[in-house]
Amino acid sequence: MRYHPLGHTGLFVSELCLGTMTFGGSEGMWGKIGSLQQSEAEQLIGKAFHAGINFIDTADVYAGGASEQITGQALKNLNIPRDEIVIATKVFGDTGHGPNARGSSRTHITNGLKASLKRLQLDYVDLYQLHGFDPATPIEETLRALDQMVRHGHVRHIGVSNWAAWQIVKALGISERLGLARFESLQAYYSVAGRDIERELIPMLASEGLGLMVWSPLAGGLLSGKYGRNQQAEEGSRRVAFDFPPVDKERAWDCIDAMHPIALQHGVSIARVALAWLLHQPQVTSVIIGAKRPEQLADNIAATNVRLTPHDLERIAAASALSTEYPGWMIELQGGYRRNQMAESRRPST
Repeated sequence: MRYHPLGHTGLFVSELCLGTMTFGGSEGMWGKIGSLQQSEAEQLIGKAFHAGINFIDTADVYAGGASEQITGQALKNLNIPRDEIVIATKVFGDTGHGPNARGSSRTHITNGLKASLKRLQLDYVDLYQLHGFDPATPIEETLRALDQMVRHGHVRHIGVSNWAAWQIVKALGISERLGLARFESLQAYYSVAGRDIERELIPMLASEGLGLMVWSPLAGGLLSGKYGRNQQAEEGSRRVAFDFPPVDKERAWDCIDAMHPIALQHGVSIARVALAWLLHQPQVTSVIIGAKRPEQLADNIAATNVRLTPHDLERIAAASALSTEYPGWMIELQGGYRRNQMAESRRPST
């Protein structure tokens, strides 16, 4: 297991992060995603920790707060030292019936963190993330509220999830101008079958020094090896019960076709190849894995041992490549001369 710094911080997190969306669900959407209860969740957390995973991600809306509650109790029951585990949670979604029980307002953030800490049985969280973008709350209000949580010691670092590049950069500018805590990470959907963030978000992350946490690395189970162009999904499977995130299926089948011989060559599952591809991407800090069974977790963890060759990466990249879009193709066209000029300047003289 390798460990990477989270953004511009001195905090190191494991290249795999245990996601807890499968904890506590009973009905509705959360029941379709996962319904692991206390003992089952503790088994997964224990196995993950002993495998070197020091990073756990949850959210206040997962299973109506049950995921946080189960996670907190598991940490206590397993006697995992607080300074050896990095806990991330999120705020934004509906947590009540009133008009102020959602969003990124100072009120909702303050109330949300207090409730999350109580469910997790913790004095602080290492990473507190906005789960989405709130068009109703000024970004400055949100950042001031988060900064206050950091100053009070209830939060170590802040991050964001599911924001556009321009929104993140605007927030970073406000934080710098006002001397507030800044976002250190983005949690975003990224997979072999969904490389959209490479257009704007990944270049922005590289430019501004933010870490990247990847959610749904197997495209909601589509890249697990259980699905294919001519492979019928089993009744009750994850994708049949909850078809999310949206994926271009034909493109996904092309990716699976490309990964299949690579998986056979390495003697591993297609899921391991899909995860390994993400672990080979330089901007990725940590890949969030969610499991319902110990064997699923073990297979995902084993992806850290898969070393894809340059040829493997080229084959996967070709099958999963994004179509060109403006202004990307114009930037590529017009910037060619200057890129060549910079390359020439770095060559040693003879």
